[in-house]
Order: sequence, then structure tokens, then C-alpha cells
Amino acid sequence: MAEVQQSGGEEKKGKPKKQVLRVDFTPMVDMNMLLITFFMFCTTLSKPQIMDIAMPTDQKLTEEDQVKVKESKAITLILGADDKLYYYTGMPNYADYTSLKETNYSPEGIRKVLLERNASVVAKMKDLRKERADKKISEEAFKEQSKEIKDDKDGQVVVIKPTSEASYKNLVDALDEMAICSIAKYAIVDMAEGDQFLLENLKTKGAYGASAAPPKQ
Repeated sequence: MAEVQQSGGEEKKGKPKKQVLRVDFTPMVDMNMLLITFFMFCTTLSKPQIMDIAMPTDQKLTEEDQVKVKESKAITLILGADDKLYYYTGMPNYADYTSLKETNYSPEGIRKVLLERNASVVAKMKDLRKERADKKISEEAFKEQSKEIKDDKDGQVVVIKPTSEASYKNLVDALDEMAICSIAKYAIVDMAEGDQFLLENLKTKGAYGASAAPPKQ
């Protein structure tokens, strides 16, 4: 509320009286508190995003419990030092050092490889996202159908193997590519002796494999 206060004392004839305008902001405090309370009750807090990660286990599985993956649907990523990324498809070929290929984390690198190998699932997810954007299906239906699409038996299976020289950012970038390329079946696994053999053999262009015995498959 505004309050006009007149200055005391006698004023000379013909001279306007001095008036002091004072604004009382006390009611604004109550209004601000009401607004804050309103937004606290009506605003939805941001929910943390959680990504499911399949980790290796020490428990031995029987043949019936093991999930058999087609060799053509499997791809292994090896996260190396200095932001380097390597991959091979199917079973490792220790006799051919070129079976391990080097790429990077750019859209033209590993993402292009994964999108090409997972093209059918990516196309179905693109159509499903369009239906959600056009409000043809609900959010619950979208989640249910997307899970069915990604769990397709012909979908890609990715094994991520970080080396001791890889950075935490490299692992996060690799996991981001799983979400971008609509890959639901992936796991983080420790490096094996055979993986180190493939790396050394690629760096020496086959010279390491000529002097060292390849590991057993």
C-alpha cells in the first residue's frame, strides 16, 4: 500500500506543499510466500534418469540357463587408452589382426556401425516415436511396445570391455551409444587374455601374433 505523508511546518503562500510518498511492501511478503508455496506443491521435481546395466556375475549357469547369441548378432567393444575404441564382430579371430577394427566415439564412428547392424530395430523405434509424437499411443503403450521391439531375438548384443587405460568418460560415451542406437542387450565385462592379444596384434600389424601363441578360444 502507498501512503502519502505531508511534511510539517508552515508553507509559504503560493508555494506547493511538499509530500512524501512511502510504499509499504509488507503485504508483498505474504504474497511471495503464497506464490512459493503454490509452486512447491504444483511443480514436479525432475526425476533422476536410471540406466540398467548388465554386470558379469560369478555364478555359474547351466546350459539351459545360458542365453545363446547368434554370432552374427554379437559385437564386442574394447575401450582403449587415449579415447581409442576398437571392436570386432562375432567370435574373435586371432589369426587375422585386421578382424579387430579401430574407430572412435563420433557419429561417423561406432554409432554408424551400431545403427547399420541394428537397422531393423532402429527403424521400428523411429516409427513408434512418431506415433507417440502424433499422440496415437499413450506413454505407457510406448514403453511397453519399445521394450518388445528392443528385446527382439534378432537384435544386437553388445559386450563392452574397458581396458585399465580407458577413462570413465569413455564408458559413459559407450553407454550413451547403446541408448541412441536402441540396443537393450549389452553388458560390461572385464578384459580377457584374448582381448589383450588382439590389441597387441593390431598395434604391431600381426607381428605380435607371429611371435606369441594365440590364446585358446
